Amino acid sequence: MIESTYLATAFTVEDYRRLEREQNKQEIIRFIHKRFKERYITPLRGDRSKKHGFCTMAICCLMIETLESFRQGWGDTRGKSKKAFDGFFKWCKENKLELGVFDPKDFYKGVRCGILHQGETTNGWRIRRKGPLYDPSAKIINATAFHNELENALKRYLSALEESDWESKIWQNLCRKMKHVIANCQRDATQ
Repeated sequence: MIESTYLATAFTVEDYRRLEREQNKQEIIRFIHKRFKERYITPLRGDRSKKHGFCTMAICCLMIETLESFRQGWGDTRGKSKKAFDGFFKWCKENKLELGVFDPKDFYKGVRCGILHQGETTNGWRIRRKGPLYDPSAKIINATAFHNELENALKRYLSALEESDWESKIWQNLCRKMKHVIANCQRDATQ
């Protein structure tokens, strides 16, 4: 029954397990891209008049934690959320991605935790949908630009997978994360 569970549109647990056995990097990369696009990218590409910067940044924060959990091979981010944001923004800076300009600690506390725990940004952070990606003096984020740059970070991660050997750490971490994703598909018999 778990084998027929969808991990993305038209892509099941059985499909993933087969590709992992075959060590089919290209198809796994396509699957990861599809999963992220369906969950975090495409839903924010619709009608601009119905978009809101707050919702965009909430989804971006979810994507950051998810992407970092794939990079690190974590089953989940419980007790690691701060570490996820530190690692993600450090990785962006090392890879010369635009999102590397953000202070991970301040962003984590004022944007991620503010949105998640208070339903709004805190510590003076503001979200807009126009202007530059980031105005550090006013602590203003352009949510649309941030979302676009986050898609670029996903592309960089996928490129790193493509450039790496199957036995590399990045692939070991992806496979470890996918074991947890698949385990989450199991239904608890006590429910």
